[in-house]
Amino acid sequence: MPEETTISSPIAVRDLRGHDVYTENVAPRAFLDIDAVLASTRPIIEAVKTHGVDALMEFAEKFDRVRPPALRVPGSVLKEALSNLDPTVREALDETIRRVRAVHHDQRREEHTTTLAPGATVTERWLPVDRVGLYVPGGRAVYPSSVVMNVVAAQEADVPSLAISSPPQVENGGWPHPVILAAAAMLGVEEVYAVGGAQAIAMFAHGVRDADGTWLCAPVSMVTGPGNIYVAAAKRALRGVVGIDSEAGPTEIAILADDSADPEWVAADLISQAEHDVIAASVLVTTSADLAEDVIAALDRQIVNAKHSERIREALGGQQSAILIVDDLEAGLAVVNAYGAEHLEVQTRDAAAVARQIRNAGAIFVGGNAPVALGDYCAGSNHVLPTGGSAAHASGLSVQTFLRGVHLIEYDATALGTVEPFVTALADAEDLPAHGFAARVRFSTSLSAPKES
Repeated sequence: MPEETTISSPIAVRDLRGHDVYTENVAPRAFLDIDAVLASTRPIIEAVKTHGVDALMEFAEKFDRVRPPALRVPGSVLKEALSNLDPTVREALDETIRRVRAVHHDQRREEHTTTLAPGATVTERWLPVDRVGLYVPGGRAVYPSSVVMNVVAAQEADVPSLAISSPPQVENGGWPHPVILAAAAMLGVEEVYAVGGAQAIAMFAHGVRDADGTWLCAPVSMVTGPGNIYVAAAKRALRGVVGIDSEAGPTEIAILADDSADPEWVAADLISQAEHDVIAASVLVTTSADLAEDVIAALDRQIVNAKHSERIREALGGQQSAILIVDDLEAGLAVVNAYGAEHLEVQTRDAAAVARQIRNAGAIFVGGNAPVALGDYCAGSNHVLPTGGSAAHASGLSVQTFLRGVHLIEYDATALGTVEPFVTALADAEDLPAHGFAARVRFSTSLSAPKES
């Protein structure tokens, strides 16, 4: 592994020139040990499953330091949050919703029928899950944009029932943050719960009942939305009981840049991701040592004036963040494809052509005027994306997340008769003679059931 340089910098700098980046694991990565917190998460899940509302209230007091007035947020509170919403924020949310809905509307899948022979068809239908629970975090930052991303994708998939859960907050009288409530109201979501963390995932998976035995929150088919390590652990523990979108890890940005990139823009984008969390990852992969030095200088200037400068410094200085200097663009592409970033910016000459060579990324932001911050809000794309390298095999949240493909197989007698010899031959090859008999019996009443050989 190459040594870090001695450049004084708020972020590690690694000179990879002359190294085989095609076989070495050169990109930094945040470490998130979900298994380590599973042991403390399972009792929370079991308590919610067994004790329902009482357990949820106790966990709210323990973890959120407040007991909500009720688990389900009343409609009047949702309406009040919307009426009190800053008009500028409402306008921004309106435009974000419009753009995200337009993109996700075009993701809808159409039913398609394939005719294989006369009387032989297979129809693929796309059916939404019956009910989803959408989790919206409420820790260091407030994420009304996550309400939009989750809800709009589910609505465009025609999911018939959806609920939101977000942590209760001391400052808001035990209700979730009012901007989150306002965003839910704007989207027409009436079922919102003041429940956070692993206990929210358990509530969605198992459901909870009122004192009279009726469902307060009915179980869901799928849970989506990002959260902290305890939310990720609860998703892992409950996978199979309920469907999940992903186990979201620390957020990431990677920027692939050459000497044409603006160092001030690159620094701003690295900082914007570091602002999320102290374990957020900010990675620059560049062919230019001069750009690396200019970005370091820009980071120093910009961090001083940042509101969350301490958080940003810790994130940029962590093991998960670095500037990587490579020999050429081909090597840079190899590094970012191996890294599989949640968010990848391409700030190079002919950025559109370079972006087409990226295979592994949650979302790709092409050119200097498409910062990740745009995708966080109103690019129209979805910002719930695969992390931790899972972009190599997983996609971001979309309409497809909430759909299931179901085949309708329709064969008439003639069509079945045509393929019966093939069914029988393959059944015999697999030593499953009853399978062949199930096809043959439809053409002769004199056949007797196959006997064991």
